[in-house]
Amino acid sequence: MTRHLKALIGPSILNADLSKLYEESQKLLDNGADYLHLDVMDGHFVPNLTLGHPVVKCLRGKIKDAFFETHMMVSNPEQWILPMADAGVNQYTFHIEPVDNVEEVCRKVRENGMKVGVAIKPGTSVTEIEKYISISDMVLIMTVEPGFGGQKFMENQMEKVKYLRDHYPLLDIEVDGGVGPSTINCCATAGANMIVSGTAIIGSNDQASTIQLMRDAVQQAINKK
Repeated sequence: MTRHLKALIGPSILNADLSKLYEESQKLLDNGADYLHLDVMDGHFVPNLTLGHPVVKCLRGKIKDAFFETHMMVSNPEQWILPMADAGVNQYTFHIEPVDNVEEVCRKVRENGMKVGVAIKPGTSVTEIEKYISISDMVLIMTVEPGFGGQKFMENQMEKVKYLRDHYPLLDIEVDGGVGPSTINCCATAGANMIVSGTAIIGSNDQASTIQLMRDAVQQAINKK
């Protein structure tokens, strides 16, 4: 069976009202989100501090079937593989920058039943992540500096996306940071098919329309290739 790329929109809940995490997450799914992008920060790799595996596990207890991706902005991603697997995470996406043995982390993630995502910050060369594509399910190109929501989209990162799409036509490529209706065409044209969007979706008066608009832009770009 031939595999086809699919346009997927994964709202980031970082900018939601975290006191209503379940309600906000369920609302996003009801409005058409394909998956939930859960930002995990340790206060070391990035200066911010967010939710951890106990919160993810509680959320999974209420939301049984949705695809959970945790974006591990942490200094020691190996430390959290077992707890996140136990919490019901589907895809474990971690940054390669602080890791000495990326292959080992990828292997452990997969052994614990999760898909493998590898991520790079804006300052990291795309060639640094290219060597891990064969052992990964997805590559995340950050389009802002990781750590805080609401930053300005960095269009120059689209060169990395385009390079990956040109060389790996069926690779799932995710972008995260400053992505919304005003920047989605740029991402779609470059070749991203998994779109993380926080502020633009969370703050929208019509989340369903915003999600659909972005999905349509990505799918149209996929269909042209």
